[in-house]
Amino acid sequence: MNKTILLSAILFAMLACKESEIVDFGFEYFPITEGAFSEYEVLEVFHDVDVSPQHDSSRYILKTKIGEEVLDNSGRLVNKFFQYRYDISTGELLDQRVWTLVRDGGRGEVVEENQRLIKMVFAVKNDQEWDVNAFNSLPSQEVFLSNVGESRSIEGFPFEETAIVNYDDFFSLVDYRKKREVYAKGVGLVERSFKDFTIQNFDTTDIRKGTEVHYRLINYGVE
Repeated sequence: MNKTILLSAILFAMLACKESEIVDFGFEYFPITEGAFSEYEVLEVFHDVDVSPQHDSSRYILKTKIGEEVLDNSGRLVNKFFQYRYDISTGELLDQRVWTLVRDGGRGEVVEENQRLIKMVFAVKNDQEWDVNAFNSLPSQEVFLSNVGESRSIEGFPFEETAIVNYDDFFSLVDYRKKREVYAKGVGLVERSFKDFTIQNFDTTDIRKGTEVHYRLINYGVE
């Protein structure tokens, strides 16, 4: 009788532990909360030594905001994703666009200019790989996750858990490409840095042609 009671207690404890386990798929790296917004100072630089100016830069403020739920063309329930671009000096609204975003099964997707992009996959874990352009006509873009769960400070904002989506990291005699996005739990995208250069003699400062884009987070919250 005592053995039966002991065995029952052990089985009960094992079941209780299993029920209490919470599997973290990392959905909060790609949060979808209506009214959530992020603001970035964006720097774009266009390089071409054969034109004038050879290095032409522009800065602006980009605000993204998650809107209400709607049905997309395939009948999925998605959220509107607003993009506002402001003049960095005057605050004048320069451009406004409406995209959509959704968590669909194991994917976090954004539809930009009718291009369906896989921006995140779940579970979020190191070395997870996928093709960003698997559902559109653009060339394949293989990416992978790294530094998952690391704390970091970005532009003075402390984040307990972040993850890096690595798009490209290539260096040769005449080419340099380094592209990545950083996501933080509860916020989403907090940093973006894309560089795609033609260079000379392995010198990444001797840029002959190419582009670069940098997002610097300046504010986020819910409104």
